Amino acid sequence: MKTKSPITDHASLAEKFNRDESRVDWHDKTLWFVREKRDRAARQLPEWEQLRERASQIKSDVLSHLHEYLLEFEKNARSNGVFVHWAETPEEHNAIVQKIIADQGVDSIVKSKSMLTEECHLNEYLESKGITVVDTDLGERIVQLAGEPPSHIVLPCIHWKKEEIGELFHKHLGTPKGNADPIFLTEAARHHLREKFMASRVAITGVNFAVAETGEIVVCTNEGNADLGVQLADVHIACMGIEKVIPKRKDLGVFLRLLARSATGQPVTTYSSHFQKPRAGQQMHIVLVDNGRSERLASDDFRNALKCIRCGACFNTCPVYRRSGGHSYHTAVAGPIGSILAPGLDMKAYGDLPFASTLCGSCSNVCPVKIDIHDQLYKWRQVITESGYASWQKTKGMHVMSDTLSSPSRYNRAGKLMRWLLRNFPIVVNNRLNPWFRQRELPEAPEESFREWYTKHRKA
Repeated sequence: MKTKSPITDHASLAEKFNRDESRVDWHDKTLWFVREKRDRAARQLPEWEQLRERASQIKSDVLSHLHEYLLEFEKNARSNGVFVHWAETPEEHNAIVQKIIADQGVDSIVKSKSMLTEECHLNEYLESKGITVVDTDLGERIVQLAGEPPSHIVLPCIHWKKEEIGELFHKHLGTPKGNADPIFLTEAARHHLREKFMASRVAITGVNFAVAETGEIVVCTNEGNADLGVQLADVHIACMGIEKVIPKRKDLGVFLRLLARSATGQPVTTYSSHFQKPRAGQQMHIVLVDNGRSERLASDDFRNALKCIRCGACFNTCPVYRRSGGHSYHTAVAGPIGSILAPGLDMKAYGDLPFASTLCGSCSNVCPVKIDIHDQLYKWRQVITESGYASWQKTKGMHVMSDTLSSPSRYNRAGKLMRWLLRNFPIVVNNRLNPWFRQRELPEAPEESFREWYTKHRKA
């Protein structure tokens, strides 16, 4: 069973991740390498910015008419012979999925990557009911064997080294100890998972896009595990957030060109699979989940977050994510996009996440659907502070800074005092009680401020 990270603050979890400097360094470099691949792939399309704008417009239309598009999708899916279920909460979603499985009388299923099921903690729920869940995406399977949640929505085990995976496979799959060859380990996982595919009568997938016009869903993978699971199973359960719907099949041409390039720098995912109706003798179920999305839709400031197509580009470019690790966000969807989604679910539990950002804007610059991520991070900070969910230290510090910066005289006196203290008693600032000093060297204090220097020379 996957273990959920305890609800704690990002800074503490990031500090834990940062204890291993070499891991932090290659985590940072690896993700930046993926970001550079994204840039090269984007530059190959002269119409890249037009695609981003068109995708953003389509998503804006969807959000403005979500009710109509969902009903159209439901109608067409049902006409295709698909069972459609609605769930307002994660608990309802999990109960629906469990009942479908129970009706089949099975106690083991296969599942491909689905961030919606991670959001709902479906694995833990099913396992508490005696149902074994086997994640079939290679990265997901690695972290599942390790008892961890994924740390990245596209690269679930990006925080693991190949040597560690070799030891993990030796323990769980019986591979030779010390073998860390990626090709060998992938082949071992392939044989291990093939047995699970062949034995499972129920397969769960996520949904990348749901087409209202046709009632079909599209699932994008690089390993083909979703296809194999569905084609061998008697029952296909697809779990999706209600924001995944798009109006027409022709719109896929926009999103599929953006998704893979933004996620991994590929022209297109290896498998873009369309599921419109069950084959003869098979059942197909689609579970549409709200879980706070309707509430977010009603917010002018935060509704654009629902445009997200889960490409992970904002993760790969974010300097904070790259050097703090995905588990430091203690929520299913980490990184910048997770930091604006999670507070909408529980502001108290996730109120620290919007502060885990430099507000550099790089996340917004790479977003394929042009979500104003850094603006929303800033707005969430205001909402969280006004609602009383910011830490008392941060709140008090901001009040002191506000009072100081709002008064030129107080600002000047404070500057003089700090320069004098730094020159004569640096221990007052350079000590372990000052979190800034732990990872920084403060510069030598100047004899005078710029204002004092400017005033003196202007008179001269």
